[in-house]
Amino acid sequence: MNTDYDIVVLGAGPAGLTAGIYAARARRSVLILDSGTVGGQTVLTDKVANYPGVVETSGQGLSQAMAQQARTFGCEIKGFARIAEVDLSAEAKAVTLKNGTRVTARAVIIASGGVPRKLGVDGEQRFVGRGISYCATCDGDFFTDRPIAVIGGGNSALEEAVSLCRYASRITVIHEFDHFQAEPWIVAEARANEKISFLMNQRVLGFTGESALSSVRSADKEVGTITETQVDGCFVFIGYVPNSDAFEGQVKMTERGEVLTDDALQTSLPGVFAAGDVRHKRVRQITTAVADGTVAALSALDYLNEAAS
Repeated sequence: MNTDYDIVVLGAGPAGLTAGIYAARARRSVLILDSGTVGGQTVLTDKVANYPGVVETSGQGLSQAMAQQARTFGCEIKGFARIAEVDLSAEAKAVTLKNGTRVTARAVIIASGGVPRKLGVDGEQRFVGRGISYCATCDGDFFTDRPIAVIGGGNSALEEAVSLCRYASRITVIHEFDHFQAEPWIVAEARANEKISFLMNQRVLGFTGESALSSVRSADKEVGTITETQVDGCFVFIGYVPNSDAFEGQVKMTERGEVLTDDALQTSLPGVFAAGDVRHKRVRQITTAVADGTVAALSALDYLNEAAS
């Protein structure tokens, strides 16, 4: 079977880049495609301090190092490659881009990650780019010496709230529960920061403003008291939605759109594997994405070797 590549990896986050490193190092022809910036959601992380062996780095710095390592082994990486259609049913898997380019591969690794989850409340879409953001690293400096809110209560929300303190005059963390889902160390760090205050057990009702955001409206979930938090900016960190629409109807997924895999990270289709945040899993960290990329690549290599024997 003649194909353009042995393996095509869909997604250039930590999972996809790691898969590229392992597969290319095994002397296989590998292409990584990503619809956005190489590095995925990791490039949006201001500080990475829990990656083993690296005391502290930026998400962008870590992503660049991974991409360079993959290229060193001969892996091709193309960012801003928007996919129009994916056909995983045939023995030769095909990916067609919106610019008309069509590539084929003997195996595919789905590592397309996720997109920021939206609140879906009044005014959210209206004020995106005019006060509402889902990326502290991208937009934090726009709010220097200005009040902002951070919505969420997990690790990402509190870590980014702390990082935003370098810019904002004050930060109000708005969370839907009366407790945090974040790890104790970052909860303690956030609580110890004088710039950060907390509004707990809240249901966000919507956003208000004229040409730009001016406030976040929320209600106490227990007593119903409505609070208007006056801010110039709001950063939303409430998780991610799997970026799996292109594969719907081809591989088995959960109701949430998470791709189902076995222990070898093979999907319901032979020769198609999944790694990282797009697949059904409990923990989503850079380290678990890297582990997924390793397993998916090695499984894809086994698949190719078995097909050739």
